[in-house]
Amino acid sequence: MKKLFNLFLFAFAVFFFSGENLYSQSIVLSGEVRPRYEFRHGYKTLTPDGAKAANFISQRTRFNAYYGSKYFKFGLVLQDVRVWGDVPQLNKSDVNGLSIHQAWGEVIFSKKFSIKLGRQEISYDDQRIFGNVGWAQQARSHDAAIIKYRPDKFTKIDVGFAYNAGKESLFKTDYNVNSYRTFQYVWYHGHFNKIGLSFLMLNNGMPYTESGKAQKVVYSQTIGSRLTYHNKALKFNTSFYYQGGKNKFDHSLSAMYFSANVAYTLPAKFTFGLGGEYLSGTSSKDQALHEKDKSFKPYYGTNHKFNGWMDYFYVGSYMFNNGLFDVNLPLIQKVNKFTFKLIPHYYVAAAKVSVKQSNGTWKDYKSSLGAEIDFSIGYTLSKNMIISGGYSQMLATQTLQEIKGGNYNNSNNWAWVMFTFKPTFFSKK
Repeated sequence: MKKLFNLFLFAFAVFFFSGENLYSQSIVLSGEVRPRYEFRHGYKTLTPDGAKAANFISQRTRFNAYYGSKYFKFGLVLQDVRVWGDVPQLNKSDVNGLSIHQAWGEVIFSKKFSIKLGRQEISYDDQRIFGNVGWAQQARSHDAAIIKYRPDKFTKIDVGFAYNAGKESLFKTDYNVNSYRTFQYVWYHGHFNKIGLSFLMLNNGMPYTESGKAQKVVYSQTIGSRLTYHNKALKFNTSFYYQGGKNKFDHSLSAMYFSANVAYTLPAKFTFGLGGEYLSGTSSKDQALHEKDKSFKPYYGTNHKFNGWMDYFYVGSYMFNNGLFDVNLPLIQKVNKFTFKLIPHYYVAAAKVSVKQSNGTWKDYKSSLGAEIDFSIGYTLSKNMIISGGYSQMLATQTLQEIKGGNYNNSNNWAWVMFTFKPTFFSKK
């Protein structure tokens, strides 16, 4: 990988300094270093009795290269993700090592039509269904092909395809990577003055292997739309999605999602809002009996952005659980280079939470899961350097304890401090 990195830098240098046809080309070389300290004591799950807090520093390092011309575009993002101290000082190799986060090429057939192929981030609308998961140090990218059509400056249409295999082979083999086998989607976005309207249709194929039988692909369909309104001070958005077909366990799936958010910004740069989000769920009894799956799954979204920053819901877990109704009240104040955010959340289970007793009966619990309070401060030193930090507290109920484990009476909190450096080394148009 080191040889590949050096070869890439050499190729860019030779190409640029040759001085040929630069008038029609665009070249950008940039980077990122993002160390983040975290204190975890109840992050993602309630703290068990006697457990002590985790403290660590993780870091993301990236080198970004972009080239564009009249006929094609090219992008490459090399990435290293580490935890400080995960290897000794005199190490020969890293735990994760250098990886390719993005490597894509885009053929430009005309101003309206192009095809982008390779390893790439896929992000649409508010990133609820497709997002780059930028908060996670490793982030998310896909091996995919996207056909782009832009009939005018107000309309965007994308058609995406992906098909995954574990390795090259002579004959068909099972796919054992924890990912989708294939997907196809269509995304439309239209901008009409102050109104934006999007539609998304996703056909998601997951590998499923039943004991003694050949692996097959089971498909679910996510269909929905998003409406936005934005003027100088007022912002409003609402979304609705329906999921049907089969889940990855080959069980019938029927689920829905609804959200609505409004925010108003005062002249003093103070923004207050009100939001609500509903993701349908499956009752505890139906989960145990493997009845129809009614839990909505935001498959490839930036889930850290939603339902509280402590990531109790839909970040690596909860996809097949009792669902969620989340009411939140975002408050944002900007003062010079500072941005302050305070976002309280109140959580309710969308489907009945029950626990089977030793005598075979079921004990039902109240639907309230508790509340979370998120607070953050961001300081923009320059457009290339940001310092940020935050603190979150989970105020859980016994119902949340039954779902997540741990002890709801213990203090459950999380704090972090992050430095983000994004230098541009070279830019030429």
